[in-house]
Amino acid sequence: MVKLYPSLLSTDFLKLQEELTALEEAGVDGVHFDVMDGQFVPNISIGLPILDAVRKGTHLPIDVHLMIEEPEKYVELFADHGADMISVHVEATPHIHRVIEQILSKNVKAGVVINPGTPVSSILPIIKMVDFVLVMTVNPGFGGQTFINESIEKLDKLSKIKNDLNLSFDIEVDGGINDETVESVVSHGATMLVAGSYFFKHEDYKEVTKILKG
Repeated sequence: MVKLYPSLLSTDFLKLQEELTALEEAGVDGVHFDVMDGQFVPNISIGLPILDAVRKGTHLPIDVHLMIEEPEKYVELFADHGADMISVHVEATPHIHRVIEQILSKNVKAGVVINPGTPVSSILPIIKMVDFVLVMTVNPGFGGQTFINESIEKLDKLSKIKNDLNLSFDIEVDGGINDETVESVVSHGATMLVAGSYFFKHEDYKEVTKILKG
């Protein structure tokens, strides 16, 4: 069954503990934690103090997505502050192999991320190292964007690579995931879903979890 990680960027931080408890009760598989630096993407978001609060507030796995330049300077910090998974953009560093090694050395699951304009071929040198590949199905930096249909081709390519090389990495999708797009991404190989604005606009988290997980 596909795994669901609601994006905390869309949650109500005024009632963070209440929200985390509701997510646990809804049966989600973890929470997605977006970190933006205002450089790699044109927005600034949450960081280590909020991660500390989330870690104290839930037993759910925390999937930290670093949309930042030079992630090699920060991955160990985020691991030390409670991340269970850390993904970094292949476009954000010339040392992607080293960064993946850094993450794995902290006993944290390692992921590599590709933007809509980045080909799957760019991550082939490290594809056997990672626990998951995150395919951005919108341009990173802002929530509520429309799903980019051309992303489906990347899911097909990753699924083929996964099968051909007998690998077990998860394929995660982030951006524009809702009741209309979920069936398509799952049928093309996605095993992890990130949902933000669509998920949190529902009052009943159990209901929307059932919709997305099928």
